[in-house]
Amino acid sequence: MERIALSETLELSRIVYGMWRIGDDADTSPAHVQAKIEACLSQGITTMDQADIYGGYTAEAILGAGLKASPSLRDKIEIVTKCGIVAPVGRHAAARVKHYDTTAGHINASVDASLKDIGTDHVDLLLIHRPDPLIDPEETGKALDALVASGKVKAVGVSNFRPYDFSLLQSAMSNRLVTNQIELSLVATEAFTNGDLAFVQEKRVFPMAWSPLGGGSLFSADRGELLAALERIGNEQGVDATAVAVAWLLRHPARIIPVLGTNNLARIAAASDATRVKLDRQTWFELYTLATGREVP
Repeated sequence: MERIALSETLELSRIVYGMWRIGDDADTSPAHVQAKIEACLSQGITTMDQADIYGGYTAEAILGAGLKASPSLRDKIEIVTKCGIVAPVGRHAAARVKHYDTTAGHINASVDASLKDIGTDHVDLLLIHRPDPLIDPEETGKALDALVASGKVKAVGVSNFRPYDFSLLQSAMSNRLVTNQIELSLVATEAFTNGDLAFVQEKRVFPMAWSPLGGGSLFSADRGELLAALERIGNEQGVDATAVAVAWLLRHPARIIPVLGTNNLARIAAASDATRVKLDRQTWFELYTLATGREVP
C-alpha cells in the first residue's frame, strides 16, 4: 500500500484504521485487538488512530492491552492520538462542563496518560483535537515543540481546525503542523469548497479524513440514487459501495488520508479495496453531484 510522508521522520499508511469505537465491541480482549491490527497489517495498513477521549478515556488502554499481549506489534505500527477535549466522564468525571483545554499542563498530562495507557514510550503523531476558543498559541505551541524535542511525540498536527486556527498555532511553533484531520466524505463535502482543502494544499499538508462514510449515513434510504451509483461502480470494479466511497476521497489531489473505523474483522480486511478503484474525472463529479444534490455551476 502507498505511504504518505507527513514529515522527514513520519510516514502513514494511505488508509488509517480508526479506533474510535473499539470499546463498543462486544469483544475487547487483547487477542481480538491483535486480530484487528493483524488484519490491517496484512494489507499494508500500519497506522492506528486513537484519542484520549475515545470510549470515555478507555480506548487507548484497550489498544495498550493488545500491544502488551503481543509486544512485537508496536514496532510495526504508527499510533496517532489526540488531546484537548475534557468531558465529565472517566478520568475527568469531576469536570462541571465539557470543554477544551490546550494549556501546557493539560497537554503534557494527557500525553503522559496516553503513553501509560497504550504502554509505549512515544506516540508517532499527536493532534490537538478541537480548536480551543481560549487557546494561547504561544503556550500551546511551546508545549507541542517541547514534546517533539523530548521524544514523547514524533510529530504534531491538529484536528477540526479552520485555516485561521491552523495558521495561528503554526505561527507560534518551530515544528511544522503536519496534518489537519477534518470531516470529509460524500455526505460532508463542505471542505471541498469552503477553503479547508485549498488551504492544506497550499501549505503542502496532507489532510486526514474522519468519518469517510458519514458514520453510516451515506447508506441511508434517502440517498438511494447515490448509493445506486456507488454500487454500480463497485460492481464494475469488483468491490463494494464502501470501497468506492473511500476511493472518491483518495482520488482528490490533496492526497486525503481516510480514517476507517469498524469493529468487523471482515470489513477491516476489505479496507484496502478502495486503493484498487479507478475513478475518472467525470465519475468523480457524478458522485459529487449526486451527493450535493446540485450540478456544478
